Amino acid sequence: MTYQHILFEVSDKIATITLNRPDRMNAWTATMEREVRHAMEAASADDNVRVIVLTGAGRAFCAGADMEALQAIDPSEIRRGENIPPFDMNRRADWQTRYAYYPAIPKPVIGMLNGATAGIGLVHALYCDLRFAADNTVFTTSFARRGLIAEHGISWMLPRIVGHANALDLLMSARRVSSEEALRIGLVNRIYPPDQLREQTYAYARDLADFVSPSAISVIKRQLYDVPFQTLAEATIDANREMQIALKGSDFREGVASFVEKRPPWFTGK
Repeated sequence: MTYQHILFEVSDKIATITLNRPDRMNAWTATMEREVRHAMEAASADDNVRVIVLTGAGRAFCAGADMEALQAIDPSEIRRGENIPPFDMNRRADWQTRYAYYPAIPKPVIGMLNGATAGIGLVHALYCDLRFAADNTVFTTSFARRGLIAEHGISWMLPRIVGHANALDLLMSARRVSSEEALRIGLVNRIYPPDQLREQTYAYARDLADFVSPSAISVIKRQLYDVPFQTLAEATIDANREMQIALKGSDFREGVASFVEKRPPWFTGK
């Protein structure tokens, strides 16, 4: 597929999806929506990809929706936008909605937040598994200051990341949040100087790609995203079932062998 509003590349088992409208601070468009989904599906299906990095070109990650498109939006488009095929029909319906499909991807998705992260840009950042940000990044939900509500499931996801009180604060005030505060409240996992963000993010991604079992990551990711819908007993039963499968897998044998033999592992994801 030829992309208009994103860049997509795969190197060293890492797929990078770059929002590519730097002149508009990567403002979100319908074209970008389709292209990001297509690239995520391609990376998910590619056995050569172990980790996905989502970032933005230029000085922003995504400054929110394109205002020209927002001015002309048809309210009924919101319902039409929900009528899309599931990312993975074997996953919970919760992870099949318009933007909440990242948890259905069986690979880690790292948001490399290189600048302003606002509105729909923040929604996408929240659905990433991990968030690494430049230390000059500014965050805002922005919706309330545009007369809008908490969109696309952010009212469910944000409290689970930063807590109920912090989520209410960020959503109701729509104030600007510094990277230091974002780190303190758990909105991001790590912050780095802008000139170190890429190096540090890819060092982490390469460590996952080279030294961690892809089959283990896939199951662990599913487990954690299923937990909000489970009791402790259900989570334990699920873990016991997955443990039996893991103990029969080649990644388990390779993980033990590489440790005993003091060498890097050669995981296959089986």
